[in-house]
Formats: sequence, structure tokens, C-alpha cells
Amino acid sequence: MRQILSVLVENKAGVLSRIAGLFARRGFNIHSLTVGTTEDATISRMTIVVDGDARTVEQVEKQLNKLVDVLKVKKLPTQESTRRELALVKVQVQAKDRGQVVDLAKILNAKIVDISHTTLTVELCDKPEKVELLIELLSPYQILELARTGMAALQKGSGAIGYQEKNLSRG
Repeated sequence: MRQILSVLVENKAGVLSRIAGLFARRGFNIHSLTVGTTEDATISRMTIVVDGDARTVEQVEKQLNKLVDVLKVKKLPTQESTRRELALVKVQVQAKDRGQVVDLAKILNAKIVDISHTTLTVELCDKPEKVELLIELLSPYQILELARTGMAALQKGSGAIGYQEKNLSRG
């Protein structure tokens, strides 16, 4: 089972290394990890997708909360979150197949971002399931290269993970 964790951390050198080290020491597998600054330049948001059962995810959450630089950890259920991933897929195409790949990209709302005599590079930013579908549908055309950003996610609706919430709870 995959679980999404939204983690707010202090935007300081070494934080990512400490978190990755925690995962390595505990033998937890990270499916994907994205990191970027938030609306507050002193805070970064990590979206960590973890493989594991409920017990494993609970352990990950507890261990993350023990780290000094971690401000807040929140599980994001798939149905209660907006999720996006960026993928770039370079496929080898012959002239006779080029139109099929272009049509496929249009149907999935993807973009052709690079073209050569023998290749097309397709970009898609969407739900991870749609990215998987694109990759599956492009696989018959010989995928030469694939780059994925990992998932970025936010809670749907008016709820939000915020540093201020943790400050209030530490009271």
C-alpha cells in the first residue's frame, strides 16, 4: 500500500540528508520524494510517498516527528488530496508512427516538447495514474528515456497543513 505524507521542515542545509538517513536506517522504502519551498521561504514542504502497511507508515510518521527540523507531518489520503506528477518521456518513432504518438499525447492532454527525425519527447503533468497510463501507452514505441519528478500533493478543500498549527499545539 502506498501512503502520501506531507512534511513541513525547516529550510536548512542537511535536512533532506537526515530524513533520507532515517528511512535508510529503518529500512523504509521511499517510492517518491519531492521537496520545495513553501509560501514561507524558511519552510520547505516534502511530499513523501511511502510503500508499506499501516503499521510501517505509522512508524515512519513517529520517526519523522522526532527529528528536530521537522515541523509537521500529515498523512494525505489519496481521495482527500490533489496530486500531480510531471513526466518527460522520450520515444523512438518512425515517420509512419509519429502521428499516432502526437494523437495519443493530445488525447491525454500531454505536450510534445521536443522533436527530432527519430524521436518525440512527451510531457505530462497530471495525476500519477494518468502518468502511468501515458507510459503504458507509449511503451510499444520504444521508450528511450523517462524522467519523473515524483508526486507533489496538497490536501483538498479548506484544510491545510501549516506550521502555525504545530506552534499552537506545542503551546
